[in-house]
Amino acid sequence: MDINQLKKMCLDEIDKNKETIINIGKYIYNNPELSYREFKATDIAIKTLKDLGLKVEENIAVTGCKASINEDKQGPKVAILGELDALSCPEHKDAKEGGAIHCCGHNAQMAGMLGCAIGLVKSGVFKYLDGKIDFMAVPAEEGIELEYRKYLQDNKMITYVGGKQELIHKGYFDDVDMAMMFHLGSIKENKKCIIKGKSNGFIEKGITFIGKSAHSGGAPHLGINAATMANLAINNINALRDTFKDEDTVRVHYIINHGGDAVNVVPNKVTMEAMVRANNAKAMIDANKKFNRALQAAALAIGGKVIIEDFIGYLSLETDDKMNSLFKSNLINFLNIKEEEIIDLNKGGGSTDMGDLSQIMPCIHPYMMGATGDFHTKDYTMVDEEMGYINSAKAMALTLIDLLYDNAKNGKDVLNNFKPKYTIKQYLKFLEDNNIMHTYNYMEN
Repeated sequence: MDINQLKKMCLDEIDKNKETIINIGKYIYNNPELSYREFKATDIAIKTLKDLGLKVEENIAVTGCKASINEDKQGPKVAILGELDALSCPEHKDAKEGGAIHCCGHNAQMAGMLGCAIGLVKSGVFKYLDGKIDFMAVPAEEGIELEYRKYLQDNKMITYVGGKQELIHKGYFDDVDMAMMFHLGSIKENKKCIIKGKSNGFIEKGITFIGKSAHSGGAPHLGINAATMANLAINNINALRDTFKDEDTVRVHYIINHGGDAVNVVPNKVTMEAMVRANNAKAMIDANKKFNRALQAAALAIGGKVIIEDFIGYLSLETDDKMNSLFKSNLINFLNIKEEEIIDLNKGGGSTDMGDLSQIMPCIHPYMMGATGDFHTKDYTMVDEEMGYINSAKAMALTLIDLLYDNAKNGKDVLNNFKPKYTIKQYLKFLEDNNIMHTYNYMEN
């Protein structure tokens, strides 16, 4: 069958199921869940995929699920991904109890991924494609709640803090050749899509300063003030900013999650979370060493103790030019988006664990502009459901058809021209080598 006929069949099926797809996005939006707790979002993904007659593997990394089609085909395997988790932004008008809210658009990703599955499966188009397809709902992309993730690690429920890291570790991408997903972007200058987004990688840090408690008024000299150590560390970190190269886009930021127990007691324990970001692994590792020296110096100055737990967060995002060009062509030729409404390249300072996959295999991660307001803020709001839910599903499905049609000619071309930064084995070794606990103890007793 002609490729344009297949595309029309798929588009028609998505249009027939428009209400269902939009309702999926709205349901997940109205039931936001934080990382590794995305039970309701997982359940609706499972139900949708099972309703398509697919066999679903459930709770692949605490939460999440996976379904496969065309498993008997000999061509490349493409994974279509959607992220499950929300963020915490209590000041957002739609935030639920505890502050959970989808102010990064993962609800749209899930609707788009499942809409793509609906279009391909219900139309029967997948039968004409020469390759395998996985639909995967992935947990824990947002780098928050480190203490909870450490709890899951301590109880052997996960090995790595990031959802895609964990799934790579568990072997879910061992037989995947390329991966696709999109993000719900924020409308700027009347643009409708960013094709190639570049982002930073980061190291996530858990920091504990240990001191000695004493009466703040009666005998402060008998204490070792953990809060003072934290304050010194923050000053030290801020003094480092001039040492970072502009071209490496280094970012360092932190919060204090526990600053003491009572004002009249010298704090004996203060905990912090931090991130060290850069647009390449070498700069990220270098900046993190400087950061750790700043923490160590603070403990040394006060005569206390600092425990630093480093986790490789995510690596920088580098998407595939050939796959990006196919995606862009479909926007123009099938979704009536004008070329001047498309941004080809945008460099950002944020991070995504899609970056990890992009270092291993060809990926795309475009931004479909269906929201207003900045990511992760109270102003981030879906304003264009057609773009965010429906056109996103269509664009992903159309690009998949391009990759796997005609003996997967385009897909094989992508693979033949891709040079990975890491094999999966090398990547996991990199994580292992850089997930480290450092302890610096300058207490006399």
